[in-house]
Amino acid sequence: MRDSNRAEAERVLARAVEDEVQRSGGRAEAGPLLARGRAALDAMAANAAEEYAAYVRALEEAEAAPPSLGERAGTAALVTAAGAVAALGADLALGTSLGTALGAGAAVAVAGAAAAGATAVHRPAAHRGDGAAEQLRLAWLTALEVRGIRPFLEQQRVSAEAVKATPPRPERSAEARRRGVLAQSFGQLPEPTGPFVGRQAELARITEWVSEADGSRPTVVVLHGAPGSGRTTLAVRAAHRLKDRFRGACVVDLRGTGNQDPPLSTRDALLHLLNRLGAPRERLLFRERTSQEQQVRRIGELYHQHLTGLPVTVVLDDASDAEQVRALIPERSDSLVLVTAPEPLNLPADLPARVHRLPVEPLDAAGAAELLPSAGEAAERIRELCGGLPLALRIAGPMLDRRPADALVRMLERYGVTSGPVDGALWLSYGELDERQRRLLRRLALAGRASLGPSAAAALLESGEQEAQRQLAELARAGLVDHVRGTRYRLHEAVRSFVAVRLLDEEEPPEIAAAQERLIRDYAELADSVIRMVDGKPSTRAGQFGAHGFVSLDAALTWLDDESSFITATLRHAEGVNQQTVLKLLDALCDHCLLRGDLYRLGELTELTQAVDHGLLVRSVQLRTGIAARRLGELDKARTTLSSVVSLYQEADHDAGAALALCSLGITLHHQGNLTEAAAKLREAIALQSAEELAGDRAWSLHALAGVERDRADLAEALTLLDTALALHRASESVHGEAWAHLQLGRVRLRTGEVPLAEAELRTALDQYGRTHDERGAAWALTQLARARLVAGDPGPAVDRLREALSRHREAEDARGEAWTRYHLGQALEERGDLEQAVRELERARAMFSRMRDVYGLACARHHCGRVTRDLRAARTGNLRNSGFARQLLVDARADFRRIGVAHGEAWTCLELAVIDAGNGRPAQASELCAEAAALFASYGDRRGADWARFLRCTLLPPPAAQQELAQLLRDAHPARDPGLEDSAEALLLSRTPGWHAWPSAVIPPRRARDVMGVPVDPGPSGD
Repeated sequence: MRDSNRAEAERVLARAVEDEVQRSGGRAEAGPLLARGRAALDAMAANAAEEYAAYVRALEEAEAAPPSLGERAGTAALVTAAGAVAALGADLALGTSLGTALGAGAAVAVAGAAAAGATAVHRPAAHRGDGAAEQLRLAWLTALEVRGIRPFLEQQRVSAEAVKATPPRPERSAEARRRGVLAQSFGQLPEPTGPFVGRQAELARITEWVSEADGSRPTVVVLHGAPGSGRTTLAVRAAHRLKDRFRGACVVDLRGTGNQDPPLSTRDALLHLLNRLGAPRERLLFRERTSQEQQVRRIGELYHQHLTGLPVTVVLDDASDAEQVRALIPERSDSLVLVTAPEPLNLPADLPARVHRLPVEPLDAAGAAELLPSAGEAAERIRELCGGLPLALRIAGPMLDRRPADALVRMLERYGVTSGPVDGALWLSYGELDERQRRLLRRLALAGRASLGPSAAAALLESGEQEAQRQLAELARAGLVDHVRGTRYRLHEAVRSFVAVRLLDEEEPPEIAAAQERLIRDYAELADSVIRMVDGKPSTRAGQFGAHGFVSLDAALTWLDDESSFITATLRHAEGVNQQTVLKLLDALCDHCLLRGDLYRLGELTELTQAVDHGLLVRSVQLRTGIAARRLGELDKARTTLSSVVSLYQEADHDAGAALALCSLGITLHHQGNLTEAAAKLREAIALQSAEELAGDRAWSLHALAGVERDRADLAEALTLLDTALALHRASESVHGEAWAHLQLGRVRLRTGEVPLAEAELRTALDQYGRTHDERGAAWALTQLARARLVAGDPGPAVDRLREALSRHREAEDARGEAWTRYHLGQALEERGDLEQAVRELERARAMFSRMRDVYGLACARHHCGRVTRDLRAARTGNLRNSGFARQLLVDARADFRRIGVAHGEAWTCLELAVIDAGNGRPAQASELCAEAAALFASYGDRRGADWARFLRCTLLPPPAAQQELAQLLRDAHPARDPGLEDSAEALLLSRTPGWHAWPSAVIPPRRARDVMGVPVDPGPSGD
């Protein structure tokens, strides 16, 4: 478009936008709407291309002999009137009220008059045409407004209403995760078991304060008392008792007074709370590298925003810093914050919370007597010697089973004078243990403040798990370890400090180092065994397994769920341990994080390895971080991360690692729609995995490549790759790999139209995802099973199943899965006849693909959004006029498909464009598009699609020629032909509608025609 003509077109657009703003009553914003219109102006102008071309030709012819001013003005007035009448007719056809239509017609008349005046007065002589040129110019401007600008503005209005009607979908994913995590959070609290005496008054006081809360600000209770006074137990009991009043709960150990570990930073405390209380996972995975102060400010704002209006219970255990506590109080919700500290904290006076301080005093005589049932009259003296502290009394009580009460009093008097009440009781109890129990208790100090189970105890004690479990139970009965839940125990910090000294005094450094390494080695083997049961024998774990001892995969995964926190804590103290052993444990834990979607822990491991700065460990964790980023829909970030990991492995001459990273990079490129480069990366990975010991890795690369070849329409190659991948997954005992291979097989069989075979493959995949606890994979299987119903022509059940799959993708926070499921839901709604809702779903899918930079997904969404928008408008008007916006979507989709080399998508888009052109009286352009589509279908051997291209071209021919071509088409029968084509051909032959009658006769290619590719494949079933 010439610059002078563009300026005229923009003036028409500006006036139309002004009218739209007035029509909306000010709800539409002129600035953004005008900016979007200017960006789409070329697309709108394409709908008036014929008028513009005629105008330019006439202008060029007339430039040598400009007419008089009177001629131009007279012609302009005539065309202005014609334009006004055309605008009035178009509006009435669109269903606009008569008054509005008359107003719009008048606006066109004014616009034409203004344009005529501008032409007569302001246009340079060199650009003035004769009367015919001026008539064509105004005809072009009228066509631009009626067929381009108005449909664009209407589509903007529909999109705005759709967005207003439904909240943004990415937030639904975050909300789903928040609900799920909060529902499970009370199960993460220590179980309320064991003796709890003498604290009923304090518990009642806390309950009273919560009941008095006004609902506008949090309630903060500072529980202060000496170590061993039972502050934490009281806080946990209160959290359990009041759980019906709150939606979630979390305990965070601030380590404010411990001697063994540094205090927990405010940043890490915020991240822990966000994770336990269901914050968006991408915020937990990608840790900023700015200053600590900036990070605390950013994460703190996210924390307060996340908990706004969400009442939860937060236990801040072992606090010592009042400013840190303030940062962790959710000020915008009616929450309960229980703070345990040795002294009353002086919290800021301006804190927007109801603050109460509750001293946790020594137990009185009645409370102590409950812990000392056999002490008799000596109970009061024992209470005094134990300082009334529940911890010391709990340790002293079991010793009464082995000696008279007065003997215990004398021993406590001797030890307690110099050591204090808790250490005095600990010395006595420690001395009464046998050597194995003392060794285990000492070495439990190596476990840090995390809870541990019999697996860790067995490694520390060099015994079997049953023996270790028995010893832990004995230590718990002696009051020396705290029961957390199930078979998990934890040392009280006072006990840990005591036994840590005993460990250094009574064992040699080599013994301590050997115990630490044995702990990590045993856990590495067990964790590897669990992941092996899921993923088989990839190169990272090949040949490294003995008997794992798990009775089932479910039991194995549950064990690793329970142990993941302990393993992370153990890795923080792995100095001096063999790095290959550490790497093995790290690999297994990272894979578990990916399987479970535990991106918070993956973020922790990233920071841990970066702090250690050991190249192999960093590469291993970064590889998993890239994969996690891809699953979150952060495709650019995933591509950058994985590209750097490939380079790191290549620099280290580590072919197996480089191949794994290349495979993940290839999958990411596939998700971005870069199919050619994706195939190249995956084939490069497969070449590096040719050795027999890398067969398990090669299976994953093969089934990933099959997905790329499916989208490139090479279904025969995809089936061959998947048959090989499935055999390799079975040989490596990878249940998880088999599940993904079966999913891919099902998707290929949908492309061949073999719905029963596809459903069998997809149900197998769903079963195997269930066995491996892969919620993300299960959601994908549900999406494809629903799609199978759609391919089978059964849209009703497809809609219901797709909505179920959509909620599963949200719960798994799989952005890409949600986008594709929404895309298929739009198709199913279209098939069911609900075009308006279909447009909304497809628009949402289009927005998600655009945000993820998934070009293939974006092209597919544009294609179907364009066709449904076209059909929706045509259903209102009874014709295909004013399909400008739909046409532009299809033009953009075609450009995307061509750019990424997807001939199948481009060919079908050409046919949809041909329908629009044919319906707008442009048969030559439509016929050319049909020819281009036929060539594209032929380029990859799709005879089914080529049939439809030939058929649609027949509809554009004069009746005798059309009948001859149709007869030839029907004679050229083949097995891949769409059964619906012959029905359409018969309907076309019987049609008596004048003009181009494929559209009113409903014989254009249906949406379902695109689902199946008519390419040659091996007819035999794959897989089982």
